[in-house]
Amino acid sequence: MTAPPIELDLDLLLLGATAVTMDPAQPLLHDAAIGIRGERLAFVGRAHDLPPLTRARTTRRLDGRVIVPGYVNVHTHAILTMVRGVAEDLGFAPAYTPGIPHGHDVRPDEAIALARLGALEAMLFGSTLINDSYVHADLTMEAMAELGLRVYSCGRLHDVDFSGVADGHWEYHAATGERTLNDALALAGRWHRKRNGRTGVQLAVHAPDTCSDDFLRLIADAARTHDLSVTTHLAQSRTEVSVVKQRSGKSPAQLLDEVGLLNERLVAAHCLYLDDDDIARAGRAGITVAHIPKGNATGGTMAPTPRLRDAGARIALGTDNMHADMTEVMRWALAIARIQLGEVSADWQPADALAMATRNGAQAMGLGDELGCLKTGWLADLAVFDFQRAHLTPHPNPLGTLVHTGLGRDVEMVVVGGELVVDGGAPTRCDADAVIAAGKHAATQLWKRAST
Repeated sequence: MTAPPIELDLDLLLLGATAVTMDPAQPLLHDAAIGIRGERLAFVGRAHDLPPLTRARTTRRLDGRVIVPGYVNVHTHAILTMVRGVAEDLGFAPAYTPGIPHGHDVRPDEAIALARLGALEAMLFGSTLINDSYVHADLTMEAMAELGLRVYSCGRLHDVDFSGVADGHWEYHAATGERTLNDALALAGRWHRKRNGRTGVQLAVHAPDTCSDDFLRLIADAARTHDLSVTTHLAQSRTEVSVVKQRSGKSPAQLLDEVGLLNERLVAAHCLYLDDDDIARAGRAGITVAHIPKGNATGGTMAPTPRLRDAGARIALGTDNMHADMTEVMRWALAIARIQLGEVSADWQPADALAMATRNGAQAMGLGDELGCLKTGWLADLAVFDFQRAHLTPHPNPLGTLVHTGLGRDVEMVVVGGELVVDGGAPTRCDADAVIAAGKHAATQLWKRAST
C-alpha cells in the first residue's frame, strides 16, 4: 500500500537563499528551504526535499541572500551608546572615568530612550538575543523587548559607591549591595523566562573590585537559591586587579573561585589581565568568556582566547558599549586569535567565529538545546544577509565572505521566534527614526549635565 504524501503547513517559507546552519549534519545548504510554523523551525533543508504537499501562508524568495542563525550577543550595555565615539579613546571603562556621563547620572526616561536605541541597533545588525546590563533595568527590559528581540537584562550589582570610583575613592556599603541584589531578584521574578521565553535575567555582578568579598558571597548564594546564572566583568583592567589584590590578597579570578562564582554558569567579560594560574582556573571551571575583541583592541589589549579555550573555557562574543555589529566582532575575534598564535591555524577559522557568535552564546545563556542553530524543531531565530552587494560578491565560500567582509548593515531580514522583526532592513514593530531621535535627545541632555 502506498503511503499518503507528507503534508507540511507553514506560516513562513523562505526559499532560494544559502543557509549556513551551524548544524553538523548539514552545515551548508544551497537553494535552501527554511520553513517556520509558530515559533519553531518546521523544515530546514534543500528546496527539492520539501514535502510535495507544502503550504505556506507567506512565501519569500531570497535568491542571492545568506541565512545564518541569529546572533547571541552575550555582553552589551545598550544605554552606553551615550558615550559612543568617546569611550573608545579614554583607555578605561566609562564607570572609572571622570568628566563623562555615568550610570548614576541617567534618568529613567533617558535610560529607556538609550536602551531602545542600543537594542534597535543590535537587532538591525542581526542579533536576536542580547544580554544587557546597566541601570534602570526594571524599565529598560520591557522597553527593549517591545522591539521584538530576546532580551536578558539586569541592573548592575555592586556595593561600592560609584559616585566616588571615577575619582579613585572605593567605599563599600552593605545597604547598597542589598538594594541592588534585591532589585535584581525582583526583576528575575517578573521577567525571567517570561514573554514566551523571550526575556530573562543573569545576575549582573559589575566586577570583583566594585563588589566586596562578603557581597560576592551573598550573590553566589542567591544565584544558587534562585537557579540563576551570573555575568560579570573579570580582569578588565589593571586597576581591578590591583584593588582586589590589595583588598583581598587574591587575583580577581581566585576571588571569584573562592566565593563560588567561578563555574560553568558564569559569563565573564574581557578576561584581559589573567596570569597562568588564572587561565588554568577559568578553564577548569568551564566559564564562558564574553570576548570583546574590538573593544579590547581599541584600548590596546587583547584577551588570551586561544589559551583560555585550550584550558577549557567557552568563548562567546559580545559588543560591549561601542557598537552592536556582531559580524565585525567575529572578524576581530578571528584576527586577535591569529595574532596571538602567529599563524592561520585549522582551529581558528570562520566557522569557529560564527560558533562564538551563535551556538556558544546560546549555550552561555542556557539555551544551547534550542537556539544558535538552524535545525528542525529549534527556535526560529535567524538573520538574512544581502549577498548581492559589491563587497560580498563573489562569494565562493559564503561563510568566509561573511566573516571577513560582511557588515551588520548587510542584514536585510531578522526573524525572532518565527516573527519577522526586521524586513527590508527596517524594524517592523517601531518607528526607527523616532527611536533614534529619542536616543539622541537623551544623550544630549546627559552630556550637558556632565559638562557643568
